[in-house]
Amino acid sequence: MRPDDPFDDAVTARAVIAADGTLARWSEGARLLLGHTAEEVVGRPAADLLADPADMPRPPENARWSGSLALRHRGGDTVTVWVLAHRRQPEDGGPGDWLAVTPLEVTEHALPDDPLVRTAVFQSPCATMVFDERLRLRGLNDAMADLLGLPADHLRGLKPTDIGGRPQHSELEEHMRRVLRTGRPHDMQTYMKATGEDRPHAWLARLAPLTDGSGRARGVCVTAHDFTEQFRARERLQLVNEASIRIGTTLDVTRTAQELAEVCVPALADFVSVDLLEPEEPGGDPSGPLTTPVSLRRVAHHSLTPGSPESIAEAGEVVVYPAAAPHADSLIAGHSVVASVESGDLDPWLAVDEARARQIREFGVHSMLSVPLQARGTTLGVAAFTRFRRPDFFTHDDVLLAEEVTARAAVCIDNARRYSRERETTLTLQRSLLPRTLPRTAAVEAATRYLPAARSGVGGDWFDVIPLSGMRVAMVVGDVVGQGIQASATMGRLRTAVRTLADIDLAPDELLAHLDDLVQHLSHEWGSDTSPSEVGATCLYAVYDPVSRRCTLARAGHLPPVLIPPGGPARQLDLPSGPPLGTGGLPFESAEFELPENTVLAFYTDGLVTAPARDMEVGQALLREALSNASGSLDETCDRVLHTLLVSGGPPDDVALLLTRTHGLPSSQVATWDIPADPALVAPVRKQVLDQLADWALTEASFTAELVVSELVTNAIRYGAPPIRLRLIHDASTLICEVSDTNHTAPHLRRAKTWDEGGRGLLLVAQLTQRWGSRHTAEGKTIWAEMTVVDEM
Repeated sequence: MRPDDPFDDAVTARAVIAADGTLARWSEGARLLLGHTAEEVVGRPAADLLADPADMPRPPENARWSGSLALRHRGGDTVTVWVLAHRRQPEDGGPGDWLAVTPLEVTEHALPDDPLVRTAVFQSPCATMVFDERLRLRGLNDAMADLLGLPADHLRGLKPTDIGGRPQHSELEEHMRRVLRTGRPHDMQTYMKATGEDRPHAWLARLAPLTDGSGRARGVCVTAHDFTEQFRARERLQLVNEASIRIGTTLDVTRTAQELAEVCVPALADFVSVDLLEPEEPGGDPSGPLTTPVSLRRVAHHSLTPGSPESIAEAGEVVVYPAAAPHADSLIAGHSVVASVESGDLDPWLAVDEARARQIREFGVHSMLSVPLQARGTTLGVAAFTRFRRPDFFTHDDVLLAEEVTARAAVCIDNARRYSRERETTLTLQRSLLPRTLPRTAAVEAATRYLPAARSGVGGDWFDVIPLSGMRVAMVVGDVVGQGIQASATMGRLRTAVRTLADIDLAPDELLAHLDDLVQHLSHEWGSDTSPSEVGATCLYAVYDPVSRRCTLARAGHLPPVLIPPGGPARQLDLPSGPPLGTGGLPFESAEFELPENTVLAFYTDGLVTAPARDMEVGQALLREALSNASGSLDETCDRVLHTLLVSGGPPDDVALLLTRTHGLPSSQVATWDIPADPALVAPVRKQVLDQLADWALTEASFTAELVVSELVTNAIRYGAPPIRLRLIHDASTLICEVSDTNHTAPHLRRAKTWDEGGRGLLLVAQLTQRWGSRHTAEGKTIWAEMTVVDEM
């Protein structure tokens, strides 16, 4: 043994007894007491040291034993001493051993005569003990002796680790050494059972140095305070604070209920379940009086045991509670109900619910607390708190704490339900305002994706593909500022306005100018009498002509599109930015690009490329990377883009994505003639048209086409201005006839009187074709008419 080993001193006799009953260690104090050296006794049965081996005490259940023993001295005499033994549990989880101690040095002074002890007695009003510089107990009062459950006279001279083998005793010694070294007091808190207690208490040990006249620390005074009530009050306050932080982090009913269960385990119960009443309609409130049996849907539960085996229902299942169940009682009564197995309160319920009775017996459930979830005067469901591992029953303070936490959760659940209802209403409105399907056109093939914001309100993102005259097609994407129903309604009005303006074939920059005026009018319309409301939007409008394969684009504060040429890398188009809609007074500019066959254009809103922890530039780079290989299906490309850019949990803002792949019209499907301004030459023009239709195998449409061409060309010669041009465009099922001139006056239908010689041409054209119209051009106007044809080839 080492001379400086604290175990091997001559003041206290110590012996360590292994789990098999043999002596493992023997101190110098033990040699002085009985005369045996360590070499003589270590490894031998401890019972050999007893004067009568039959007096060997049995290991106690509480891991401590004290009493008088008659021991054999090496010289043959019998020595009767008081022995304190306690079990020590090693950190590696082994069988452990026993430490037996008896003090050899006992102070000659009684408690009132020792100056250190006398100082401690006068200064400490509670359970007190005094240790000297060697951390040996010099004295303790009756209150401390009662807490230890040991006689005070036999404890003098022992260290804390001699008195008990718990980790708290070693920790106490370390703190006492620090107090002696620094001369400053120290507080130590612990949670443990005192001797004779059936449940642990919270203890505060206050360590104060005892100094002499020179200020030198000569000992340590230790006073113990039971502050269980303060500790539990602090725990309750901490739970309430934690509940306010952790419950209601999302506007999701299921997640909010799960947060309630997780917060209360294990702080308040060992198992918590949350069951909600079913509303008559999704997102609505439960209605009607409650009667037993009560049917609820299990929304969440949480347990100390992984997998929550205590629950007889999985999340999402319907649970039926009879009249005897505490859940039903608390729901109908409208207040908390506490029930326990010991009191017999659960017997009527368990008698009719065999599965529940089996679970309670298997897991040792002893008490339950049911608290109704109530908000805005409406009962939403019930939260059930169950204890089986904690031995104590629910107290009045526990009930108050559960009610406060549950009330907070009920408000959050109610908010989540109301939000779900409003969100579903807004989503329904928005889906009704967005295009259900995209039109099939020869100019482009398209694919779209729309995702509402995951957590915030629904916004006003929209997209559209609009067929125009002359096989052209308009593509639009926009984003209304704000969220909720007003943003969706504004989006619907703007989409309708874009379609209306597109029908009159305005250039992209002119269309945005008209749309800007509309947004300003909406701001004043929805604003107060004194100031307009803030209604704003961004928009990108593009028109693609498959005949010329040119695309004209203009944007109002919107992000520019991404262009992916066939076989080339994705790049962002350089477009004039233009002010957002609603600014007023600023012009919009268009840009025109020639697009090769199979060029892909990507239109999107900012929700796709923005994220809380990501710059927009990074998002746009990720978008270009995801679009680099867009030669396959556009739907697959859309899915790849969303998978690459969207974070888990859904987008923080609305996302609209529109992908289009352009197709050009072969020159063989377009025929153009310059028409002289002479009515006598209309007949040769009709002949040329009939020949062209024969080449296209459209002879069945010859009569109608000849009549339409004759009327439109005659009107252009009579009322228009040269030069006049006729163009025929043939697609698989459509024949388009266009006549252009330099007169900006657009024709219109009128009712011809009986004796009028003219005025029936356009009416005849309107009756013979599927649709007709006119559009302004930079040179004048174009009158067009579309006919459905059947290819004879």
